[in-house]
Amino acid sequence: MSQDENLAAVVSNAASDIGSFIRSQREAAQVSVRQLAEKAGVSNPYLSQIERGLRKPSADVLKEIAKALRVSAEVLYLRAGILEPTEGNRVRDAIVGDTAITERQKQVLLDIYTSFCQQNEGSEDTAEAVPASQEPAPESPSETPHTPPSSTASI
Repeated sequence: MSQDENLAAVVSNAASDIGSFIRSQREAAQVSVRQLAEKAGVSNPYLSQIERGLRKPSADVLKEIAKALRVSAEVLYLRAGILEPTEGNRVRDAIVGDTAITERQKQVLLDIYTSFCQQNEGSEDTAEAVPASQEPAPESPSETPHTPPSSTASI
């Protein structure tokens, strides 16, 4: 297979993959092809061709489809082969691609996840800098004496 034929096959597979993904997202959102086409600002036949893998949409069209479906444009870009997946972003990709939660919920989860990652990076740096023998001992319970309540009541 020549390099041009190989490239054509890759593009065709990407178009088919993004089309089936868009169709599944549209069906999950219970939106018709006509409704999605209208919301995304594309023609009904063009959207149908995208879903069947006959046409590969541009980044701008994907962005509008993502907006209409209320999914992340980044997920569509990854599916279409416009963006390359990065190792270590599986959690982020899973959050962004989840259709069961809202965009606001996705952003909150991503913020929390990013915060934890940054916190862990900072604690790893600190842990490497402080030898185990110099780590502070865990706090012990308060050493104040406990006095039982008085048994005599004043009347």
